[in-house]
Amino acid sequence: MLDRSLAMPFHTMNPFHILGHVNTGRTLHKSRLQPVLAITPSSILLHTDESGKFPNSKKGSGLTGSDSSDSLLSQANAVGIIGGISVISASNFLKKLVQGSSQEGNDCIPFVLCSNPILNKELLSHERNSFPSLSRQNESFHWIILRLWRICVVKRLFVEKSGVRCIVMPCHISHSWHDEVSKGCSVPFLHMGECVAMELKEAKLKPLEAGSPLRIGLLATNATLTAGFYQEKLQSEGFEVVLPDKATMEHEVIPAIEAVNRKDMEGAQNLLRIALQVLLVRAVNTVILASDDMHNVLPQDDPLLKKCIDPMDALARSAIKWVQTAGKGT
Repeated sequence: MLDRSLAMPFHTMNPFHILGHVNTGRTLHKSRLQPVLAITPSSILLHTDESGKFPNSKKGSGLTGSDSSDSLLSQANAVGIIGGISVISASNFLKKLVQGSSQEGNDCIPFVLCSNPILNKELLSHERNSFPSLSRQNESFHWIILRLWRICVVKRLFVEKSGVRCIVMPCHISHSWHDEVSKGCSVPFLHMGECVAMELKEAKLKPLEAGSPLRIGLLATNATLTAGFYQEKLQSEGFEVVLPDKATMEHEVIPAIEAVNRKDMEGAQNLLRIALQVLLVRAVNTVILASDDMHNVLPQDDPLLKKCIDPMDALARSAIKWVQTAGKGT
């Protein structure tokens, strides 16, 4: 039931125990997840409280509560994954991680995935609505952010104590409080914005207009753009960040996301193409699609898609590179 990789969803307010399994071959298989059924000798069950502790950990082969401080993984190159806006988003990242680390016949690197359905729902609401009626000085807004932040910290403690070599958070909006969640972490906590900025810098791009700075376009939801972490990380590497103007956001980007939500893929494609073209005519080298809703909208052979990059790809490559390098040093 457990084969090199362990996926453990949990609920921070009402802990439960579910096991998932991922085959280490090239294809990522969906797990059959069911609450506490018959347990094989190699299975692991964990209880976590809001502090991230494991007061009632059990393992069929003998792990007890007194052993809960020990890491769960024997491998020295595991990745910890904090789920974000949806299980689908996490599974898309896992696919990239599995495919990227399984090349040339190698096994997939081991990983621990922690996903929380309540956090999924609240992050989704935050990203799509961006709480337009709430000021950042509004007390309600700060309580919402504090709650999301606290859940992410608990999840970080969970994966950190499992024995991973590094931690990633494949969720755009969760990076709004990446610094706070990663504070005090005992292992590297990779930042998606830093990963994509470093890859763009290493690509040694040339400005499309002589004498102009390197320009990178950014398409995302209002919440992600307002958070500003992508702009900060890209600017720190010397890039000029080009954002969609207010009219493009109101008439193309937001309606495109709404079209995806109501399954109008043709409408979403037309709107997304317009939004991309608006950025590309401003001489950007590439456009970062920093929204899960925007991926898989255009067909893979669409010429416009070839001018875009997915930050999740950069995050997966950085995680693989980090753990493989760290593994060689052990």
